[in-house]
This record gives sequence, structure tokens and C-alpha cells, in this order.
Amino acid sequence: MKPHFYNLTLGELEEYFVSQGEKKFRAGQLYRWVYGRGVTDVEAMSDMSKDLRARLPELFDWSRPKLVSDLLSVDGTRKFLFQIEEGMTYESVLIPSKGRLTLCVSSEVGCNMACQFCFTGKQKLKRRLTAGEIVNQVLLASQKLSDDTRISNIVFMGMGEPLDNMDAVLAAIEVMHSPWGFNIAKKKITVSTSGIVPMIPKVTASGARLAVSLNASNDEVRDRIMPINKRWPIRDLLDACVEHCTTARDRVTLEYVLLKDVTDSLEDARRLIQLVKNVPCKVNIIPFNEHPGSEFKRPSQTRIEAFQKKLMDSGVHVLLRKTMGRDIYAACGQLTSAFESHPKTMDIRP
Repeated sequence: MKPHFYNLTLGELEEYFVSQGEKKFRAGQLYRWVYGRGVTDVEAMSDMSKDLRARLPELFDWSRPKLVSDLLSVDGTRKFLFQIEEGMTYESVLIPSKGRLTLCVSSEVGCNMACQFCFTGKQKLKRRLTAGEIVNQVLLASQKLSDDTRISNIVFMGMGEPLDNMDAVLAAIEVMHSPWGFNIAKKKITVSTSGIVPMIPKVTASGARLAVSLNASNDEVRDRIMPINKRWPIRDLLDACVEHCTTARDRVTLEYVLLKDVTDSLEDARRLIQLVKNVPCKVNIIPFNEHPGSEFKRPSQTRIEAFQKKLMDSGVHVLLRKTMGRDIYAACGQLTSAFESHPKTMDIRP
């Protein structure tokens, strides 16, 4: 069976070309045409020999996801819906901010982690995405941009648990990072996890940055809202974070969702301060984003700011995450597959 082009790292593509009697350097040329220039018409690949151009359609499976929806938020955020052969769909989000353009990519259709506050978590895992299905989120989103605009940052914070699909995620990172590919620095690629502790060293080894969804200040609450905590509790998770920071010489980002009357009290803030005092980190506070059928509520702005101030006053490096794309269900925790009666927009007027 011929390989799927978009699943191949540059090294794998080089090996395949050599096995087919072609020169190794042709792999870099092809990568640059497809990823660097967004060209898939083989006849336009002018530095390839005529014979090779004729072979390319037969050497690879060139199938790719279909972009079926492109929604624009009032704040400039764009949400893309992709469909794969089985009819399954998944989303990614393009987030503009000063000095950067970030694409939040999905790694799975659905998710096994069952986090109670996450819309994706309501949908059981249907399938892990291939490296090519991850990479094409970047490629197809890039094709929607003007010629002078490019994606600068990647975050694996969309649908699914990236560390539950590690091989495909690592291969996708290699394509994103390759100078022949998208040429994105590894320190501008962030992999988020709900806490699969044994897989964290693989993120460290990849050179990507690490983000951890902490979301509670004690095991009792985290057990309830994030079932994975029953297997790898907070202390084990934070110990793994410290080991990552030591090896990678980098800080970890700890994400903390504020759920009204569940994780947003000043006592929660005090416990969080104690938890992170020996962890080289920054804490991202994320006010809960509503989605259909959720039992949780978003705290008041006063309560959010009080929580943030408590952390800041203690010296914690803390950032209040600006909510982006909430009106099109593109904010943190709102992504899911398309389904009948799923609302496309939300009224967020005060």
C-alpha cells in the first residue's frame, strides 16, 4: 500500500524516495512545495524532473480532510470544521493576538478523558487523528490567510488528549518544525495534557513546550471534575512537571479553569499558591466557557479578578486568559464535532 504523504516526517519521506530509486534531496524539495509554498499541483513543481512529477500522483496517497465550515467571531477568532473520510468531524481555532497568530489544533475526534467541564469530554473518543490529519489543520488554515500572514504558534489544546495520541502528535510536530515544512520553532509549539504522567518525558524530548490542565487545588475536587486524577494525582503530576522543567530548562504552563463555586474561591487560590511554589511555572487562569448541557457556571468578573489578585500578591506568575471566540463556541473547552442541533453561535452581549 502506498504511503499517505501527509503522514510522513521528512526523514521517512527521504527513506521512501530512496527506496523508490529517487534522490534523497527530492524529499526536501517536495516538502517545501507542499508545506512551505502550499502548492499541491505537481506540474507547478518546477525544480522536479518531468519523470518524477509524472510519478508523484502514484507514489503517494494524497487524500486530505475537507474543510466544511469557517466561522468568524466578533473578536477576529476563526473556527474551522474539518471532515474526514468516515464522515467524522473535528475543529481547530485560529486566534489572533498582538505579534502572533496561534492555531489551536485537535489531536482526536472526541476524547477519552471525560473532563466534566469540557464540551469535547461529553463526546467519547471516536478516533485518534493521523499525523496528516493534524498537519492539514495547519495547511488548510494557512491557505485561508493572506500572502503576508502566517501562523506563528501552534497549541495542541483542541479536541482530544494529545498524549493519548503521542506518535501522531510527535510526527506532526516534526513537520511543523522542519525548515522544509512550516518552519515553526519548537518553543512556539505547545502540547497540553490533562495529566498522562508517563508520557510527559516524550513531550520534553520533543523540544515542544508543556502545558498542564490542573484546574483544581486539591485531589478531591480534581477527582470529580477530571477522572484522570484518580490514576495520576496532583502531586505525581506536579513532580513530573518539575522534572520536565529541569530537563527542558523551561517553565511549564499550568492551566486553571475557574468554575463558579467549585474552583474559584480564595481558599482555592491559597491552596494553589502552595501547590505551585516549587514549580517553575506560569498559571493561566481560564474563566469557564459555557456550552450546551453543562452543569457549571462562569464566575463573576469580581470573583475572577479577586482570584487573580490573590495569586499575583503572592508572587505567582499569573495570566488571566482573554476569552476569544466564545460567541462561535471556539473558546477553551467549547470544541466538539458537528452534530444535529449544535448551536453555531452564542449571544454574549452583557
